[in-house]
Amino acid sequence: MNPSEIFFEDVAVGAELPALVKVPTTVQLFRYSAVTWNAHRIHYEKEYAIKEGHPDVLVQAHLHGAFLLQMIGDWMGPRGRLVRFGWSNRGRAIPGDTLTCTGRVIDKRVVDGQHLVDLEIVETNQRGEVCAPGQATVALPSQEARQ
Repeated sequence: MNPSEIFFEDVAVGAELPALVKVPTTVQLFRYSAVTWNAHRIHYEKEYAIKEGHPDVLVQAHLHGAFLLQMIGDWMGPRGRLVRFGWSNRGRAIPGDTLTCTGRVIDKRVVDGQHLVDLEIVETNQRGEVCAPGQATVALPSQEARQ
C-alpha cells in the first residue's frame, strides 16, 4: 500500500487539493503543438501571434486542461479513477506566466458501489485572473479495500 494513497473516507467536503504550479515555455508549447498535431501558428510563431493581436504565443486550450488533469491525477493517486471532467478556457496564457491549478472537494457520495468525489477546479495566472475553471468527479478506493 502506498502511504500517500488517498481513500474516500479520508476526504472531507471543503478540503483543498494540493496546488500544481506550471510555468509554460515556448519549447513546451511548440512540443505540445507537435504531439497534438495543432498547426495553428499562434502557439509556436511569436510574430504571427502578435500579428493576430496576442502579446506572444498562446498556451493551447487543451494544455490548460492537461494541467488541471495532472493536478487531479497527482491528488487521487494510481487507484483513483477519473469519472467526469470538464473545463472551459476563459483567459489566455503565454510563456512565462505562472499558472496555478487549485481544486476543492464540493461533494462526496456512494452511487452503485462507487465512492465518488466531486471537485471544483480552476487554473489562474499570476495576476489572479481565471484562465480555466472546471469540474471533475473521481472514484476513490474505500478503506474497506485496504489489505
